Amino acid sequence: MLDIHFIRNSTDVVRAAIKNKRCDVNLDDLLEADKVRREAVALLDASRARKNEIASLIPKASKEERPTLIEEGKEVKSRIEQLEPGVAEANRKFEDLMLRVPSIPRPEVPIGKGEGDNVEIRRVGEPRKFDFTPRDHVELMTMHGFVNWDGPRKFAGSRSYALMGLGALLEQAVIRLSIDTLIERGLTLVSVPVMVKERALQGTGFFPLGREEAYNIAADELFLVGTSEVALVSLHCDEVLDAAQLPIRYAGLSPCFRREAGAHGKDTRGLYRVHQFTKVEQVVFCAPDEAVAEKEHYALLGNAEAILAKLEIPYRVAIACTGEIGLGQTRKHEVESWMPGRNAFSETHSCSTLGDFQARRSNIRVRLADGTMGYPYTLNNTAIASPRILIPLLENHQNADGSITLPKALVNYMNGIEVLTPK
Repeated sequence: MLDIHFIRNSTDVVRAAIKNKRCDVNLDDLLEADKVRREAVALLDASRARKNEIASLIPKASKEERPTLIEEGKEVKSRIEQLEPGVAEANRKFEDLMLRVPSIPRPEVPIGKGEGDNVEIRRVGEPRKFDFTPRDHVELMTMHGFVNWDGPRKFAGSRSYALMGLGALLEQAVIRLSIDTLIERGLTLVSVPVMVKERALQGTGFFPLGREEAYNIAADELFLVGTSEVALVSLHCDEVLDAAQLPIRYAGLSPCFRREAGAHGKDTRGLYRVHQFTKVEQVVFCAPDEAVAEKEHYALLGNAEAILAKLEIPYRVAIACTGEIGLGQTRKHEVESWMPGRNAFSETHSCSTLGDFQARRSNIRVRLADGTMGYPYTLNNTAIASPRILIPLLENHQNADGSITLPKALVNYMNGIEVLTPK
């Protein structure tokens, strides 16, 4: 959420962000709602002040003056009762529009409409040149008995799956390798709730615009999270942090759930796009300083790249254009792993800076060294998301006979197994 004072004084900048991020919000409507709200609040505050003034005058008033003051007090009370619903509605409309205003992209973010306008920064590792026809992950996992494809779809619906045997162990191995890497790099592991109240999703910027992607547990007024970022940021909602506590660096472990409402008929083969997955997410709270946030951003990105290096997966890094960064993101890098079965680099990680966007919405403040109050900046990045990461892992390390030679970094996590052999 942006500061309304900034919005009033920087309308051209905000309009450009709305346009370039392709957000569905009318700035003129917001400014009008802000004007109506301020006028309504001022009138209500004046009436309340007069009511308090009358209450203080009545005990001191003469017998002649008192009836007039009492009558005016009744009129003011009635006026307040009439004004309060209008103020509540003006606040509601204003707050709803404020929640839809995007953050301002950093200057280095390229202007563009879609992923084709993202700008590649670097490539690491060379896509493997096979001397045989490589299999995709669906064929490989079927050969090895790593997945039960059909059973779960009978009782859980489309995009469902069950990892089996060494397939399930492989997922846990990758997750544990990722966790250990982050702990070595100074992050605190947190196992978080995955059922949260609406406020947590609103505070982190996933609502109101992303409601169609979330699973709703209506009876309990709860929602399933699509990332542990929601819970990790919300851990500190309504808190005042001390500057000495920053930076706070978390590694969140959780199952995640997404309806994939906008992906009907897209990526239906295999495990690339599923409704339930497991993810290790990185979240940082840092000082409200762009230089500090930039340093943290690239550290998070480096953590993800270190994990891919251990998994020996070729990848590329691209800075996302304005049309591809979310409502709250001021800068985003996407890490795309090489997937031979798709003959393409495809996204496996996303690294984002959000400025004070989430902190304002979640009412997280920080007491700075000079005693003033501010809002900490938040950042996040995927460390690993499974089963998607299994796609490049298996496809890049396959052999002609369908066996899979595991990266050395995974062997200890796989109980010493070096090569996975098809059944």
